[in-house]
Parts: sequence; C-alpha cells; structure tokens
Amino acid sequence: MTLVIEREQEFVNQFHYDARNYEWEKENGTPETSLNVQFQLVPVEQLEKANDGDTGIHTILTFMIPLENIVISGFVSQLNYVRDRKIEEQDELVQEEMTQLASPLFDLLKRMVYETTEVALDQPGIQLEF
Repeated sequence: MTLVIEREQEFVNQFHYDARNYEWEKENGTPETSLNVQFQLVPVEQLEKANDGDTGIHTILTFMIPLENIVISGFVSQLNYVRDRKIEEQDELVQEEMTQLASPLFDLLKRMVYETTEVALDQPGIQLEF
C-alpha cells in the first residue's frame, strides 16, 4: 500500500567524517557498518500540520560506514505526516511503507557522503549503494 505522505525538510542531526586510526582499531576493534532506521509515532495533537485521521511519524536513520581510510557516522531525521490513515502501532506498517518513509533519508546520506568525500579527498566522490 502506498502512503500519502507530506514531509517536513530532512534534518542532519549529526554528521561525522573521521580519518581511520588503524593503531586505535588494533586495540579497540574495527568499526562495523551499521544502518538503523527507527520510526517514532508522534501524537497528532502535538503536530500543528496534522488533521484528524492523520498520523505523524518521525523517521530517524543512524549510520556508521567505515570505508577504506575514513569512517562516516551520524544520524538524520525527518517528520512525516501520513494523511488520512490512523496508525496506532509501528508494526502496522509493511516493509514497502517503511521503505517509502525512509527513502529520503538514504538519498540524503548518499548525497552527503558523495559530496563530502569529493571535497575532502579531492577526487570523485564515493557513491554508496543501498
């Protein structure tokens, strides 16, 4: 089922670009790739732009992406208004709907990694594939 979504602007809460420290990693462990999407239902009465029958969902993507010589980490978020559908529990969402809600955050992450690595490494940016 396709959701009717009105989205707020994506927000970059944290974004870190760090050079890898292999000596530190020998003692403390190698960072592992981690992508975690969370959906937090927001009560409609707390949202100015919501109508009766709508649902507010705050979508959050946290990430850690170790690459050859760098590690990218942080989290981005977005507030979504699902129009004309009342969702009481997160498990009411099917995979296709969760993908639809999260896709702008993955697009933003791809863009930030590409542009940051292009500038920082002075070469073509790194393209992430999800």
